[in-house]
Amino acid sequence: MKVAVLGAGAWGSALAISLASQHAITLWTRDRAQIDTLARERQNARYLPGFILPDSINYTSDLAQATHGAELILVVVPTSGFRALLTALTQAGNTAPVVWACKGFEPGGAKLLHQVAAATLPANVPSGVLSGPSFAQEVAQGLPCALTLAAHDVAFAHDAAAWLHNHHLRVYSSTDVVGVELGGAVKNVMAIAAGISDGMGFGYNARAALITRGLAEITRLGLALGGKLETFMGLAGVGDLILTCTGDLSRNRRVGVQLAQGQPLDRVLKQLGHTAEGVHTCAEVLHMAGTLKVDMPITRAVHSVMFEGLPPRRALESLLSREPKAEYRA
Repeated sequence: MKVAVLGAGAWGSALAISLASQHAITLWTRDRAQIDTLARERQNARYLPGFILPDSINYTSDLAQATHGAELILVVVPTSGFRALLTALTQAGNTAPVVWACKGFEPGGAKLLHQVAAATLPANVPSGVLSGPSFAQEVAQGLPCALTLAAHDVAFAHDAAAWLHNHHLRVYSSTDVVGVELGGAVKNVMAIAAGISDGMGFGYNARAALITRGLAEITRLGLALGGKLETFMGLAGVGDLILTCTGDLSRNRRVGVQLAQGQPLDRVLKQLGHTAEGVHTCAEVLHMAGTLKVDMPITRAVHSVMFEGLPPRRALESLLSREPKAEYRA
């Protein structure tokens, strides 16, 4: 089938590479110069260096050309550009199913991306979210990976998962759109916390505690929003959380490590050269948690370090000195 991958960052490029053996792929980005470079060099040296893009992939910076005749559209852009891209698709008269592989909230609105999609896509356009524990570099290498595709329509979730499933990419279906999106968004905040802990040299025990209590925070917020407990115990929940909090390829964890070393946030992000969604997600999560009266102390501590000048050591010590209480209430 004809698949348009909209977004030529690391993740969009990795998905294009992985899917090129089974589908006709067109890779789009609005940057004409980047498209010309990709077509000429057959690799994304800026975002995914060292991986050859298959000769079968087509490239364009023209959105209408990218989506013409497409049977599936994969949106893989930063959350800041998500609404504008979906609006452009709608204005162009697109009727192909849309699946987004972005993780995070819409900046400034504390909205999950399915809410943005509901406000911008026509009601008759099937849509869903693809998420789970996945580093772009490993997917591009063809290493095994398992993801979850969630859609409100159970038949579309099943079909879309089957379309993307291959020997290296195992895709499960789900109808818990809220849970899958929330797990993929908030785990980035927890990865920053884990990076701060690692950067301070607090050890594996502290990291395990942060991951576990981070999962508790994600689950509390997710259940309050209507997500399902099983989702947070699965690939899009604990699976993605563990990967992002422990893997050296995690950009959000890297942000935390560098913050712990005393570098200011603006310098960290400039050196990173990629989007670290957890930085922008943190404030949205904290706002949502306040509205729903959900306690999220790790999220609050990360926000204080990034935006309120709280020293990383004091932030972690404040978490460790919290009043003891029961881990679970019957």
